Amino acid sequence: MSRVKGGTTTHARHRKVIKAAKGYYGARSTNFRTATQAVDKALQYATRDRKVKKRNFRALWIQRINAGVRAYDESLNYSQFMGGLAKAGIEVDRKVLADLAVHEPAAFNAIVDQAKAAL
Repeated sequence: MSRVKGGTTTHARHRKVIKAAKGYYGARSTNFRTATQAVDKALQYATRDRKVKKRNFRALWIQRINAGVRAYDESLNYSQFMGGLAKAGIEVDRKVLADLAVHEPAAFNAIVDQAKAAL
């Protein structure tokens, strides 16, 4: 039985890592050892930041809703508005509320009226 060398497999593995590191600065995109470290760290950041992205969007939606509520009625704030929505039995998520506040102010103001009446 003849001897099998691992050159083909190793080359393919190296090429895969170097391809993933395309666009990185300096040796991080060409040197296999540093590229491996850079790609591993980038994958860790990607995993972490998928969760962070959800947090950031929720915070953005809350800010937009709060701004929309305060623009319509100075005495009302976000937490009171959300409490009023719960009492009124209106189940609309923050993403949709934020979109309404930005793009459909008349519809959003109607929801604010209903929430305020339930308080």
